Amino acid sequence: MAGARKFRFGAQIAAGRSRDEWIEKARKCEDLGYSTLFMPDHFDDQLAPMPALAVAAAVTSALRVGGLVLDNDYKHAVVLAKELATLDVLSGGRVEAGIGAGWMVTDYEGSGISYDPPGTRIRRLKEGLRIMKGLWSDEPVAFDGEFYSVHMSGTPKPVQKPHPPVLIGGGGKRVLSFAAREADIISVNFALTEGRVGRGALETGSAEATREKIRWIREAAGARFDQIELGVTVFAGILTDDREGMAARVAPGFGATAEEALTVPHALIGSVDQCVEELQRRREEYGFSYVAFSGNSWEAMAPVVARLAGT
Repeated sequence: MAGARKFRFGAQIAAGRSRDEWIEKARKCEDLGYSTLFMPDHFDDQLAPMPALAVAAAVTSALRVGGLVLDNDYKHAVVLAKELATLDVLSGGRVEAGIGAGWMVTDYEGSGISYDPPGTRIRRLKEGLRIMKGLWSDEPVAFDGEFYSVHMSGTPKPVQKPHPPVLIGGGGKRVLSFAAREADIISVNFALTEGRVGRGALETGSAEATREKIRWIREAAGARFDQIELGVTVFAGILTDDREGMAARVAPGFGATAEEALTVPHALIGSVDQCVEELQRRREEYGFSYVAFSGNSWEAMAPVVARLAGT
């Protein structure tokens, strides 16, 4: 693909049972050639993202850190802006500011945080990001909106200029169109408007649905489309010599046929050579050059990362 971005890879890791285990994971990510250690942002059995990312940055030298993605509803935009700027300073400029509108209804139900309709959460995300970018700039913020009223200057200022790369994750047209206008990186996901990963959400992760998402992004981005780094999270990364057989086993989890499971962008199944070829094909078709492996698959996929990272 002429002008294709070079591949880079992230590992989305949620938990560590101890300090030593977490440090070992962070250092192993860096040693295996991963660009970024990402964390999700939920109230279930995972470490809190900001302190865990700070430790990961402290025990590595080049590994980037970020949320995939931080929920805009869980922290006031001023608080999140300050925390991300501080982490960028203390990591020497290795933060990726991943943020989303929030989706998992059980987080909201358990915590008592209001689970507003998707449109409301997206409008709040828009205001929150505007405030964060303002606080990271050299000018004071004077903002009065639907959800926030902020009049202040932000400190500290991030090391990365004009600000840490903004990553927005989502799978619906509204959030992807917003990301196309405002993000440096877009992580294309399932559409999770139901608040749960059910059949309806899974159907939005198909190859056909993903092509439509890229069309939405392209249309909304206009002239800035080529400036955006496109990414995707692989939730089932499996190295195997029985590609078809494994695809048949994985397919129900994606609401797909065995044949479809081989092309779902959120699954990657096959030998090292087959996985390399499939990722190259997806970069050609969708533009996905930034691939994050979720769960425990990041270690297994290390041979694929070794072949493709930086190419």
